[in-house]
Amino acid sequence: MKNVVKVTVNDVAELAGVSPSTVSRVISNNPKISQETRDKVQKCMEELGYYPNAIARSLARSMTGTIGVIMPTRKEDLFLNPFFPEALRGIVKGASAEGYDLLLSTNTEKSGELTVIKNFIRGSKVDGIILMSSKVSDECVDYLRSVDFPFALIGSTFRFDEKINHVDNDNYMAAYELTRYLSMIGRKRIAMIGGDERLTVTQKRIEGYRKALTESNLPFEDSLLFTGKFDEETGYKYGSEIAKMMPRPDALIVTDDLIAFGAVKVFRLMNISIPEDIAVASFNNSVLSRYSDTPITSVDINATALGEGSVKVLVEAIKGVRGKKIIIPYTIYKRQSTEGKAP
Repeated sequence: MKNVVKVTVNDVAELAGVSPSTVSRVISNNPKISQETRDKVQKCMEELGYYPNAIARSLARSMTGTIGVIMPTRKEDLFLNPFFPEALRGIVKGASAEGYDLLLSTNTEKSGELTVIKNFIRGSKVDGIILMSSKVSDECVDYLRSVDFPFALIGSTFRFDEKINHVDNDNYMAAYELTRYLSMIGRKRIAMIGGDERLTVTQKRIEGYRKALTESNLPFEDSLLFTGKFDEETGYKYGSEIAKMMPRPDALIVTDDLIAFGAVKVFRLMNISIPEDIAVASFNNSVLSRYSDTPITSVDINATALGEGSVKVLVEAIKGVRGKKIIIPYTIYKRQSTEGKAP
């Protein structure tokens, strides 16, 4: 992360043409400040990139008793992917137990997450923020660290895990164990459809998959690894490519049940039998995997517990604790989609 130039209250005051005490009153939402002055000062704060750090803010105002939650910007993720409603249910439960209200972001623009975060902080609307996903290179994480605002992450980063409050599964080991299981039941050519390659969870699952192939003395083939969006269309697209391969893979790992649903659909259309022709295993253990025509082996990541855990580590961040983490255990549910001998 680049060094952040330290901007002070005096800098904001000079640009706005007001006294430092006026800037402080704006920060503390003093009702005696006119709306015109408030808008001018906040505009200058935005221009300079100045936001009061967590310590100064807590001294300047009372706590709001509210947690901000940064929701997915794609409505397909929010409403179609079962992970997010389950995780949000856990957040609601955790917030209630801790005595917090929730403020959910509603911005649907791809570049809107950081804007929402800045507005939450600038308006002193929340005491802390939960990010519901984590990218390998994440401007939201970088920004929140730079202004020292309390936040928690569902997932993890490759760079700052020891400094960031987060809750996660061991996604590396889950993918490793799933791949080893397929190799042990005789599958020799194992393909993988991952999610968005910008996400940390996708990268860690790919790492686990590759490590398990190596330890199983099976070759890693670039042509058998696919990444895309976490949606049914991605599964259908790459499932079609896999179905046409010669020789065809005899097993497929998919990093989300919603993607798997699309792949399974195309396999049925092309008369490819599961598990006789190709074994299929997935992640999330959603209703899609449990009640498919051929029930799908799936990793239950316990999304509700991830949501609850994110509130717990956020509360620690609000108290000033950094680097707190919770690892939620996963469970592999083996079902009909991986039964039987390899072709």
